[in-house]
Amino acid sequence: MRRLLFLVMLIPVLSWAKDSTAMSWLDNRFRIDPTVEQVSFVIKREDKSRSIVLVRPDGKKYYSWRHPDNVAWYDEPGMDIISIENPMPGPWQAVGKVSPNNQVVLLSNLKLTVEDLPSRLYQSETIKFTARLTQKGRLLTMRDFLDRVKLSVIFYEYVEDAEKLPKEALPSPIILGEFSDDGLAFDEVPGDGVFTVALPVAIQPGKYRVKINSGNGIFLRTVEQQVLVYPPPMRASFIQGRGRSEPHQVVVDTEEGALLPGSLAAHIVQVNPDGEETISQQHAFSDEDGLKVRLPNGKAPGRYAWSGWLYATDNFNNRELIFRLPENHFAVMAELQLDRNLEEFRSQQEAKAKREEMLKVEAEKQAERSKVTKIILGANVLVVLLVVVIVFLWRKRKMKKVLEEDSLVVPAS
Repeated sequence: MRRLLFLVMLIPVLSWAKDSTAMSWLDNRFRIDPTVEQVSFVIKREDKSRSIVLVRPDGKKYYSWRHPDNVAWYDEPGMDIISIENPMPGPWQAVGKVSPNNQVVLLSNLKLTVEDLPSRLYQSETIKFTARLTQKGRLLTMRDFLDRVKLSVIFYEYVEDAEKLPKEALPSPIILGEFSDDGLAFDEVPGDGVFTVALPVAIQPGKYRVKINSGNGIFLRTVEQQVLVYPPPMRASFIQGRGRSEPHQVVVDTEEGALLPGSLAAHIVQVNPDGEETISQQHAFSDEDGLKVRLPNGKAPGRYAWSGWLYATDNFNNRELIFRLPENHFAVMAELQLDRNLEEFRSQQEAKAKREEMLKVEAEKQAERSKVTKIILGANVLVVLLVVVIVFLWRKRKMKKVLEEDSLVVPAS
């Protein structure tokens, strides 16, 4: 009896605690302070038991399937997590098969803070984005709660006066990512209350309204921002090598003036048909705007894949940019015996054509020399004939002159 009286006297003292508090009072009762604006209950149940019933101070009951809009309810086998905005002050009660070892944990006035997204996002970039859950300015580290928080990043196309539009006229949500606090990917420390998402901006350029909220109903807090998404400032294209000796290339072209010169860097992963990876890396020189990455030319026939990451610095606000290159494929054809025979035949035909061409050129040269020789001979014959005719005419004329002179001589009487 004295122990019961002591517990009853202790209730008012414990009920004013504002930090996360484990409750193990009689009949699973706990008290909400009038200053509390938001509260979350983490209630562990016995295995294979149904969700609890939450009873307000005025006797009104909340169920997992029926509760007002200011209540968010998440249930799974063995646990209920209930968040209430502006809860009624006074004694509340959880009715159900609550585990005697760990009954009720009360989290009051949780606050969700989110980093500001850059004013200028680029289509296809990946950005590290963080959010924090705090209680009285301190990061919340309760794993049972954090492991079940599913913070989603949702984009909506921006429209003026969206609150005045009917529901069917509102833009559709575009879920781009979920935060995690598991120490994987871009998240730094698991369970530290800092949620991280590698946010892929896989949407069309334009103006958007961004909302961050708990998609699975852990709590009702929502953060909203507005952003502008611009076309990507760079483009990567793949050039397959011709033949087995020429390397492949990934060529990166950039929009003029969008990136700091020399800030481009690339990490390319090539996978051969056997699943073996080859990594190729390259960075631009200080005065270069573009980039070429040479990839080894695999000689084995089959289907190849390549993917990777591009890194650069925005020229407008010196923001570091990360772009993921999705997986692409190309094929190397097998060299068949028919191809080798055809190649040999082509080589023979080319050699034969070269020989015929050489013979033709030589014949033309020979014909040209013969023609020149004939012309020279003809000219010489003509010269000789001309000389003979001239000599003949000259002698004939001389003979005629001699005869004329003889006819003019008078004989003596």
